[in-house]
Amino acid sequence: MNAPRSGRDEFRGPKVVAFGGGHGLSVSLTALRRLTDQLTAVVTVADDGGSSGRLRDEFGCLPPGDLRMALAALCSDDHVGRTWARVLQSRFGGDGNLAGHAIGNLLIAGLWQQLDDPVAGLDMVGDLLRTRGRVLPMSSVPLEIEADVIGLDPVAPDELATLRGQATVAKTRSTVQSVRLIPPSPPARPEAVEAVMAADSIVLGPGSWFTSVIPHLLVPDLAEAIVTTGAKRILVLNLAPSDETDGFSASRHIELLAEHAPRLTLDVVVADKGFASTDPHLEAYVASLGARLLSADVAMRDGSPRHDPNRLAAVLSEVLETATGPTSR
Repeated sequence: MNAPRSGRDEFRGPKVVAFGGGHGLSVSLTALRRLTDQLTAVVTVADDGGSSGRLRDEFGCLPPGDLRMALAALCSDDHVGRTWARVLQSRFGGDGNLAGHAIGNLLIAGLWQQLDDPVAGLDMVGDLLRTRGRVLPMSSVPLEIEADVIGLDPVAPDELATLRGQATVAKTRSTVQSVRLIPPSPPARPEAVEAVMAADSIVLGPGSWFTSVIPHLLVPDLAEAIVTTGAKRILVLNLAPSDETDGFSASRHIELLAEHAPRLTLDVVVADKGFASTDPHLEAYVASLGARLLSADVAMRDGSPRHDPNRLAAVLSEVLETATGPTSR
């Protein structure tokens, strides 16, 4: 199966690849789908908690949860598409063996067993939902995240310690210094690499910095594509530090990307005005990666720490308009 599956109408738009996982990627996709249907989501595959972790442990498959959320974010806007998206996202209740499992996770895992090809299974679910775009795993194998942290031991707060597992790292109150993937140098999914090289623009973030954003830069073939593609490279910063980056400035988020991917350059960094205004050094750090800072109101108007998809779409529309195709660097 090939994507995009957009023959239903004439809407096209630029070729865009969005990276991430979980709620951050869902917001990015919800915004970007307003601007293009030539959209590819490349999703982290290191989740080891909840329903995804249980399926991963039992069947040895990729964790389906973040992939499911991306598919739901791209579903068609008609009644059928919205209904299927709700079904995918709903969970079994009670206290039986299926309690807590998302219906979409079971569907995806079941298709993978039948088709023996993760991408074919995701494409089939995409056809069912009539998605505007395609969802791909970043790697061919399930991954684990390992982090070096300080502050884990209250008796020796400056001592370096190691945490393992996406769910553990994402909720740590220790200060994360760096992360790596297990196995090291995992294989990238070739369809993801091809999408990056053919893109007009690529979008990193928002999302959990150490467990959803940086991992894409630790898969060698995918990282190579990200740093060598002629596409415009766009970074969307979070609205505020999350659990794993609690206390980190906006500049520190930029610095962490550079530490994990020294060859990375960017073109545009989108930051909410509230977060950007707290850091007088942000513009200089952004410039050090070759990018310009675009500060805008992209938060929900109700004051909750969430991106507003409509506001984010308006900002990204301005950025994407100047990206008419892959360019030489």
